[in-house]
Amino acid sequence: MTATSAPRRAPTNWTAPAMQARVAVRYRRERLFRLAGLGALCLAGLFLAFLLFTIVRTGWSGFRHSEVAVSVVFDAQALGIDPAVARGPGGVEAIRRADFNALMQRSAAAQLGPAADVVSEGAWLDLRAAVLADRGVLGQTRTLWVPVRSNIDLLAKGKFDENEAEVTRGVSNEDIADYHYLEARGLIRTDFNEIFVSAANSTDPELAGIWGAALGSLLTLLVTIGAAFPVGVLAAVWLEEFAGRSRWTDFVEVSISNLAAVPSIIFGLLGLAVFLNFFNMPRSAPIVGGLTLALMTLPVIVITARAAIRAVPGSVRDAALGIGASPFQVVVHHVLPLALPGIMTGTIIGMARALGETAPLLLIGMRAFVADAPKGLTSSATVLPVQIFLWSDDAQRGFVEKTSAAIMVLLVILLLMSSVAIYLRNRFENRA
Repeated sequence: MTATSAPRRAPTNWTAPAMQARVAVRYRRERLFRLAGLGALCLAGLFLAFLLFTIVRTGWSGFRHSEVAVSVVFDAQALGIDPAVARGPGGVEAIRRADFNALMQRSAAAQLGPAADVVSEGAWLDLRAAVLADRGVLGQTRTLWVPVRSNIDLLAKGKFDENEAEVTRGVSNEDIADYHYLEARGLIRTDFNEIFVSAANSTDPELAGIWGAALGSLLTLLVTIGAAFPVGVLAAVWLEEFAGRSRWTDFVEVSISNLAAVPSIIFGLLGLAVFLNFFNMPRSAPIVGGLTLALMTLPVIVITARAAIRAVPGSVRDAALGIGASPFQVVVHHVLPLALPGIMTGTIIGMARALGETAPLLLIGMRAFVADAPKGLTSSATVLPVQIFLWSDDAQRGFVEKTSAAIMVLLVILLLMSSVAIYLRNRFENRA
């Protein structure tokens, strides 16, 4: 039985109308696909631009605040301070015990008259700071610019519409009258808000700052990277370079991959159970928050470090072993330096994710009201994302711009961390 040869196919006639139509349809589909991708990219960019525009438009005024000029007579007798004692070794403690609040109230009533209540409740802190900075002001008269209440501050920034009803605008007619009284006499000004960048949390919007939360975030991240980075890199080195294939290593690899997908709040529950309930570590402390975030970041560092180590060519290991290097020397002197760019990039990205976490820190008590900056790893502290969460939940309108301003600071920090990751990656790649 002989096989018959298949009939030869006629050449394609690309000039035929049917073929031209098919080609046109194919090109049209390709153009539509490209346009769809470009449209999706533009839509995402528009959403991002709108988000950033909204945050900046609302938050830029948080970096400015309004002050009122008050003439203050620093009467040592009224303050209950002996000038000789104030200049002595125990002068700081004597000044801190003085009644600057009463002095502030008397000075505002004498200087501002019917608008005396525009002064912030914490304005007396500026008086005490002036005496602590210079004991020579005792017995003298000085004109100080002190912060005003939040409603007056918002009026000065144009955040209220004076033509709306009093209930709708959220500011009283008395506040509007006081503001115009100060404005007509040139007693109010709007300047850079040093309080916002140098103070901690406060129940008054005009006195609230981010320094305490920013320092708490820094201390927490130091603990996180100090605990997660060495453990994660060493675990990745062991799994890639020294561990053989077995059921145990397969179980560990699967567990690490699963832990990377676990919701962050689960790590908060773990931190609550282990660090607070079992080890009785201090609640709402950076060391507890850092260790909790280290548990969450550890799987990410292990996975990225393993990928970076696996990307090192096997010829590098073979060449090092061939000239007599031990396996340890191969890893330390050859593999890790080549894998370091990827390891550093993954670590910083993991730290950026940890910086933005809120849920696990809420469970370990880092949502507490902290009016002072933390003094150490065991002091009570909060972090920027939690501070933003607390401010966004506050009913006072003055915290709206503070929330957006704090978001801007957090975004800048995240952008800087990403830039550092790119710089380190390029630097170590060039060195390698």
